[in-house]
Amino acid sequence: MAGLYVTAGTEQIEEEVHKLFPDAVTARMDADTTRQKGSMEKILEAFAEKKADILIGTQMIVKGHDFEDVTLVGIIAADMSLAINDYRAGERTFQLITQAAGRAGRGDKAGETIIQTYQPEHYAIVHAADQDYKAFYDEEILYRELGGYPPAKEIVGILVTSEDKALAQTTCEKMADYIRKTENEVEVMGPAKAGIGRINDIYRFIFYIKSNDKNILIRCKNRLEEGLSLSSRLQVYFDFNPLNPL
Repeated sequence: MAGLYVTAGTEQIEEEVHKLFPDAVTARMDADTTRQKGSMEKILEAFAEKKADILIGTQMIVKGHDFEDVTLVGIIAADMSLAINDYRAGERTFQLITQAAGRAGRGDKAGETIIQTYQPEHYAIVHAADQDYKAFYDEEILYRELGGYPPAKEIVGILVTSEDKALAQTTCEKMADYIRKTENEVEVMGPAKAGIGRINDIYRFIFYIKSNDKNILIRCKNRLEEGLSLSSRLQVYFDFNPLNPL
């Protein structure tokens, strides 16, 4: 049996698998095949009962599923998550690879994992392939310390959104400038377009504030909120040590 993890193009992967293994029965689990209630459970059940030889899917197939006879896992585009504009990108990549690799060899049979990547030298890829948590931590914490990211420093993200692009951008710029002029114990990054600059015609701009002291960031938040002239056309969100990109 084989399990495949890919972040995009699962249909294309399934087509290639059929060409390579025409006699194999495949199951695909992604957003398209799991729209209906209970469809995910049916796919997993079919694979567990060996009605399918190869399971192809997105990262949803790697978390918490144990199949004793899976002996091979293939991870395609393993470095795609490294391109996300997020200081936790390396950590997320390491987690996904180790989780996916952990699906192989769950029973008495030995397991093997094949990782496809364009960045084989990246420490998250190298240490995930070796299942070396300590080595990954040592390099990741150094990166966090050099960059001033949690847990080395505290950070708050300020996201400004509006249907009026100019209003959102100008407000975000004014807030960032205000903090730069009034706070000496912080570092301001941005403002810039958010990672996803527009959702449903809502424009999104963001900046970040770093500090060694979370209380200083709370003070910044309070001062920004006091100075805001809010309207229904503008929304502002504060996220301390954000777990996901804003």
